[in-house]
Amino acid sequence: MKPTKEEIISQLRQDMIRWEGFRPQQPGASNDLGLGPVATAFSDGVFPTGAIHEFISSSPEDTAASGGFIAGLVQKILGNGGACLWISYTRRIYPPALKLFGVDPDRVIFIDVPLQKDVLWVTEEALKCEGVATVICETKALSFTESQRLALAVEKSHVTGFILRKDVKKTNTTACVTRWQIRPVRSQLRPGMPGVGHPRWQVELLKVRNGRPGNWTVEWKKQSFQTVIVPQIIESNRRYA
Repeated sequence: MKPTKEEIISQLRQDMIRWEGFRPQQPGASNDLGLGPVATAFSDGVFPTGAIHEFISSSPEDTAASGGFIAGLVQKILGNGGACLWISYTRRIYPPALKLFGVDPDRVIFIDVPLQKDVLWVTEEALKCEGVATVICETKALSFTESQRLALAVEKSHVTGFILRKDVKKTNTTACVTRWQIRPVRSQLRPGMPGVGHPRWQVELLKVRNGRPGNWTVEWKKQSFQTVIVPQIIESNRRYA
């Protein structure tokens, strides 16, 4: 029986979604990265793995917050096996700190590139390796052409790439599936405990293909992302004002 016009259009839409990184869950694998309400921003509520994600930051504090948020995502991705490659020309991440986000530093291969201009080339080659689960790249500039090359690299390997752009003064168009901006938020102290509370961020999804951008306050607690409701934030700010 010949497919109807509606069936053909529906199939084309599904194909386009898969080509843009929104792939159906594989048998035995989990695409649930524990993002909770944030996941509703994506098509079918599934975080697009096997795609390139861009994180922009304009200060060292934002860069650190982005690194923590990415580590939380990587923890879930590594649950399906494979290794993580962390590529940079000025590494600032403290490997033992990754344990806070459930990432074993032994599962991460740190690649320190002497020259910044070579970082994206090394990243492109790493993204082509099918045995790698995820690649994190710290860089400054990312042109549209460079982002296209990275997107093409993961079409066959299905590796998930995170591009952490530091000291961004002006944003430009890229071929990344999403663009995020993560900022640190004052944590809430646990009752009777001194020091600081659980890591907390203002998570802004600036761009997402086939989805809806949004803004959430998210806390890392019990090895998962938890959305913080507004009254809690207001009360926390009053308490420490």
